[in-house]
Amino acid sequence: MKLNFTSDRVMAVMAHPDDAELLCAGTLARARSDGVAVSVCVMCKGDKGLPPEETPASLADARWGEAKAAAKLLGAELHWLGYPDGELADDVPHRRGLMEVFRRFNPTLVLAHAPEDYHPDHRAAGALVQSASWFCSSRGHVTESAAMATQPAVWFVDTIAMHEFAPEFYVDVSAHMQLKRDMMQCHQTQLRREKSKDFAPLMQLMLRQCAARGDQAGVLAAEAFRLHRAFKRVAAW
Repeated sequence: MKLNFTSDRVMAVMAHPDDAELLCAGTLARARSDGVAVSVCVMCKGDKGLPPEETPASLADARWGEAKAAAKLLGAELHWLGYPDGELADDVPHRRGLMEVFRRFNPTLVLAHAPEDYHPDHRAAGALVQSASWFCSSRGHVTESAAMATQPAVWFVDTIAMHEFAPEFYVDVSAHMQLKRDMMQCHQTQLRREKSKDFAPLMQLMLRQCAARGDQAGVLAAEAFRLHRAFKRVAAW
């Protein structure tokens, strides 16, 4: 059992600006409370889920500001890759961009979307983490920064609404739920859409999911994870 994060550097690589808040901000906050560096890498700029009053450019600018505000509350570095929504793929250019982010931050642990997630961008971001977190330690894969000494471990985060995700372990985030709420409140462009028929009430979804995972783990609130079980990718804690 992992008791703390005191020897780690923890990065969440998420597809969209509010995904960390939904799925793993409590764990990032718990790591931050252990005194370690934490980071959020957002792959897509959130430009395509358009409310009636927004244009793609104005929405992307707004979501960049919301992500910065949430990261500031957490005390996290924010890495913004700014790819258009719906265009993310596990290919060489995207791998190279994420490898450079890994090499700059040098994480020991990366939190990533699970392969069975419902959203194509989420699945693509998760696949990119698997690839780039492997190649980031190879000197043969050249980016601006030097290769990392070793690959980081990878944990897959829960899926939205827990669909098809079988947890292997839980992180107790009961003490960090207010911060999760405050971070989610930064994403007003998304919270204002909660009455749309094609959108979900994100704050309620986040709170229900943490409570449900907490019930499963015997605590007030929890976030669920699974190991990336591949050769050389599972670390001993």
